[in-house]
Amino acid sequence: MSGKSRPRLVTALALFLLAGSLAAGRPAVAEPAPRACPVLAPSPGWYGDNRARLQQLIDRHGGCGERSHRMKGRPVAVFDWDNTVVKNDVGDATMFWLLRHERIRRPAHRDWRTTSRHLTDAAVRALAAACGSSAPAGAPLPTATDTGCADEIRAVYSDGATTGGEHAFAGFDHRRTQPQYAWLAQLLQGWTPREVREFAAAARAENLAAPVGTEQRVGSGRETGWVRYYAEQRDLIRTLQRSGFDVWITSASPEPVVEVWARGAGVDAAHTIGIRSVTAAGRLTAHLRGCGTVRDGEDALIPYIDGKRCWINTVVYGVHGAAAERSLPADRRQVFAAGDSDTDVTFLRDATVLRLVLNRNRTELMCRAYDDGDGRWIVNPMFLQPKPRRADPYPCATTGYENPDGTRGPVLRQDGSPVPDQWDRVYPQGL
Repeated sequence: MSGKSRPRLVTALALFLLAGSLAAGRPAVAEPAPRACPVLAPSPGWYGDNRARLQQLIDRHGGCGERSHRMKGRPVAVFDWDNTVVKNDVGDATMFWLLRHERIRRPAHRDWRTTSRHLTDAAVRALAAACGSSAPAGAPLPTATDTGCADEIRAVYSDGATTGGEHAFAGFDHRRTQPQYAWLAQLLQGWTPREVREFAAAARAENLAAPVGTEQRVGSGRETGWVRYYAEQRDLIRTLQRSGFDVWITSASPEPVVEVWARGAGVDAAHTIGIRSVTAAGRLTAHLRGCGTVRDGEDALIPYIDGKRCWINTVVYGVHGAAAERSLPADRRQVFAAGDSDTDVTFLRDATVLRLVLNRNRTELMCRAYDDGDGRWIVNPMFLQPKPRRADPYPCATTGYENPDGTRGPVLRQDGSPVPDQWDRVYPQGL
């Protein structure tokens, strides 16, 4: 090495050592700590470790709001509405408001069969006899003053029977539709979606303002006249949203009605799935939108038991045709679901991580939740006026399941074995 290059080498080495000494004395730059996930509010309404398990779901799967906001990149959560997010039924609240304010139109040709293909001859005769006013077809019926007409409509809707005790509906798949629920949407024929939302808003205001336990007069009888949002469910929905979940509502009430109520829980109309009506010239008709293999106007499938799966798969995941009626691959299903009734059992079973059940003593749902074959079910008493403990076991092994034809059979596990009868285990102490 020449003497000319040696000073350069020494200088470079000195600079290197100096830089090393400075770096050694400099405090290390810490990696940014992961952002804490939103936390569910404490509430005595949460049973056992349910709140902790829900928080674990949020922490592990939500991404704390940092995930991409593309739908396919966000975990999906789906809530039933009536008696899951609110106490009582917003479809009932709307029907009773319609009757009290004379907003149900006389059917076309004064033929009640045009309001539902599933009405029995007995129901058609009873409705024609009770509502035989002089109002022309399409005009509102005077149900505020004609108590006989109001009573007959209320009985067919609420009881599924005429005031004389005869069956009001027949000829339907009991796991794809409930004609009583569908009938409310069909009786809204002739109104625009905007008008229906106005009716629902008026009913909502009345029911939220009424004290808990209020009854209202409908026809000659008394019906529930109040609704309340569950504070715990509102908080859960909003915490999931802040944590990056794509939160949806599904309901067997008319979609314009559910849209009005869902806004109060922070869920917009674009994330609300209800019974969808066929429209003509901007007005609702007595026919319903189809899903899967059911075409528009066949009126044979609504968001009810297996129908809820179809509508979720179609609206949330964009799946159509026969595939929408089947369970999708796990990576294309909701990670969380919440419900309260047998009408929710199919979409709850589709949830891949956690399933929240509010205990209303509904047989098939409680059989599956208490059997808890995969450890993903959690049961909570209702947050308002919870049910007391059921005295006898749920008849899971014999009559817990409703077949498509309405007959009863055993609730079966995935492997085909019957679920054993289950004792009620989650209820408030002292009840």
